[in-house]
Amino acid sequence: MNDKAVSDSLKTTYASYKEDQFYAGVTYNILVNKPANLSQSGFSIGVLLGFIKDMPINKRRNVAIGLGLGLASNSFNNNMFINKDALGNYNYSILSDSDISYSKNKLTMYKVELPIEFRWRTSTANEYKFWRIYTGIKLGYVLADTYKFKGDIGAIKHTNLSDMNDFQYGLTLSAGYNTWNLHFYYGLNTIFSDDAMINNKNLDVSAIKLGLIFYIL
Repeated sequence: MNDKAVSDSLKTTYASYKEDQFYAGVTYNILVNKPANLSQSGFSIGVLLGFIKDMPINKRRNVAIGLGLGLASNSFNNNMFINKDALGNYNYSILSDSDISYSKNKLTMYKVELPIEFRWRTSTANEYKFWRIYTGIKLGYVLADTYKFKGDIGAIKHTNLSDMNDFQYGLTLSAGYNTWNLHFYYGLNTIFSDDAMINNKNLDVSAIKLGLIFYIL
């Protein structure tokens, strides 16, 4: 095969090379900007999965913009009690050890997510094990949320809290080699809207998520 044929073959190979990928991940969820005495307990887990369209922007096609669509579930086990009064308003308070005994106190959100990434990798058209750094922003919309409490005063369940901030977004970073990649999310806005108050102050908690993400061609 002459040089021109080799060059044309490489061009054809690279022209079709991209990293369209399904992804799945698991995270440990951390509440930040917490009011005094609010603490987490147990393991607050997040699960995410989806698909990202890879759009290379250089000739080697190892630098790209990624646009995706996915679903996520995020739970937060903590000591914040959410109650509903006769008028349908939500009240927030902190449970101390001397208050009541409980076995469950968890807030869970289910979101549709739109990740937008700048993607760099050491891959080639024929190399499927490589280093990667993907960074960007993730936009999320809360489809549903639930709060569940179980303790001495019985079982309480609230769904679709009116004080929830339905639109949530944050910065993301995924980095690693081959299948195994660390994943980091830093929430840029609060979980609750300005209507949520605790101790006469806005409940301005946001989320940080740390975990693993797996990419599958």
